Amino acid sequence: MSGPSLHATFRESRRSTRVPLKVVINVEGGADHLTCEGETIVVNLHGALLVTAVPLAKGLKISIQVYLTGKGSKARVAYVDPKEPKHCGIELDQPQNIWGVPLPPSDWTEASAEKDRR
Repeated sequence: MSGPSLHATFRESRRSTRVPLKVVINVEGGADHLTCEGETIVVNLHGALLVTAVPLAKGLKISIQVYLTGKGSKARVAYVDPKEPKHCGIELDQPQNIWGVPLPPSDWTEASAEKDRR
C-alpha cells in the first residue's frame, strides 16, 4: 500500500511537537470562579493535555499558571475525555513555552508560532 502512513498523517496535522512533561499547574476560570490544581501529561507550544482535580467543561475560558516557571497564559478547554472527565486538552490563546521545556523542539520557534497566527 502506497501513500503516507496514518502515524505520519497524524503528526503532520499537529501544529507543534508534543513533549511528555509533568508539571504542576493552577487553573482558574469560569463564571463560578473555579480554582483547582492539575498536572500536565503532554505539552506543546499551542497547549497541553491535563489532568485536573475537578472536571472542566469544553469551551471553558481559563487561566493557567505553571508553578515551576511562574509563567501563565489564558486558554480554553478544547477537549474533555468522555471516559476520564478530569482529563482535558487545552489550547493557549497565544502559542508559547510556558511549560519550562529547556530544549524545545525545532518547531517551537517564534517564526512557527507567527505562521500559525496567519
